[in-house]
Amino acid sequence: MRWALLIGLLAALAAPASSSASACGSLSGSFSVVPNSQGAGNILYTLRLKNRGSASCLLAGLPILRLLGTGGRALPTHISRDPRYKAPHPFLLRPGKTASATARFTPDVPGPGETTIGACEPVAHTARVTAGAATVVVPIRPPTRVCVHGHMTFTPYR
Repeated sequence: MRWALLIGLLAALAAPASSSASACGSLSGSFSVVPNSQGAGNILYTLRLKNRGSASCLLAGLPILRLLGTGGRALPTHISRDPRYKAPHPFLLRPGKTASATARFTPDVPGPGETTIGACEPVAHTARVTAGAATVVVPIRPPTRVCVHGHMTFTPYR
């Protein structure tokens, strides 16, 4: 009996939170270089997502994305948390607001099994970003290679 009451109470408490955040149905965005950020074989790019919808939506703490080459061909992509940041928490993106996360990666230093300096992976032109149940394809400006088999470290959304 106590368990049923506890489960019912938890469900009631969870209902307002889930109804106040949609599945991110109307997003736009970009993935652009941070000016003057290249150095020591690394570069920074900022992912920006704007909520163009009328309801708040919930983003995972770290970006969920896939690099895409010419013709939308999926490229190697591996995301990890920037170790300088604490474990990310879900991020509530309100209508009309923009969330951003910064990626650090090497565009020209090959990793294990990549043999060509400066041409380690194909050039990524766009990125498919998943937010809730929605997916948006954003341009990468400028298009870039992501070496070490597409490995990028991201800051949490903010």
